[in-house]
Parts: sequence; C-alpha cells; structure tokens
Amino acid sequence: MKCAEKLLALAFLHLAFSSLLCFAACADTRRRGNGRNQNQKASSGGNTWCIAKPSTDNSRLNVNINYSCTQTGVDCRPIQPGGACYRPNTIVSHASYAMNLFYKAAGKNTWNCHFNGTGIIISVDPCKLKVFNIPV
Repeated sequence: MKCAEKLLALAFLHLAFSSLLCFAACADTRRRGNGRNQNQKASSGGNTWCIAKPSTDNSRLNVNINYSCTQTGVDCRPIQPGGACYRPNTIVSHASYAMNLFYKAAGKNTWNCHFNGTGIIISVDPCKLKVFNIPV
C-alpha cells in the first residue's frame, strides 16, 4: 500500500511540475509576442502597405482610426477636413491611411496590421489602385 501511495505522489508531483513548466513557457511566449519572431517583417523585400479590408463595418474602422491616431509616430491631421489626404472622404480610405501610418511607425511587422482581423497587408502601392490615399 505504501508503495502505491508513493507512486501516486510521484506521479502527481511529475504532473504538477510539467504543468508549471507549460504555464511558464506559455507566459514567456505571450510576453515575447505569441511565438512570433520579433524581427518578422511583412515582406522580405520591397514595400508593403497596411490597408483596411473594404468589407469591414464602419464602427470597427472608426475604432482603428481612433487607436492608430493616438499612437506615437502617427499624424492623422492630413485626413481631417481640409487636410491634404482628406479626399477621398470615405471611412475605408481614412482608416487605411491611419492604419498604414501605425503599421509603419510600429515597424512593419505582420502583427502591426492585424487590427482584430480588419487589416490586410498588400504589396501593390495603394495609390496606384486609385481607391486609397495612403502615404508611401
């Protein structure tokens, strides 16, 4: 009986230690960026832009604009009325402008354009698409 109790205690100790290691590894991964390589860029070469998915509802795009425009290195004055990039006056264009500025300011990492699934990275200059007015 004593042998069975010792084996059970040993198995429990092993399980507890394994769980502790797992939780520590998960916490470390979250702190470092969910396992992503900190140097992972959206593209290995050339230019990339972050734009809003045109199918995104306006309320989510407004959240993206408000978030992006409050971040360091993002100047949203050009998309204000009378600004150089106010036209086209569409929520998708303004959100794409703000999201791209944030993407650039944050280092152009793939996760800097996620915006809860509302951003996409493109490798074609959006100015050439004649849909968006986004800084290069």
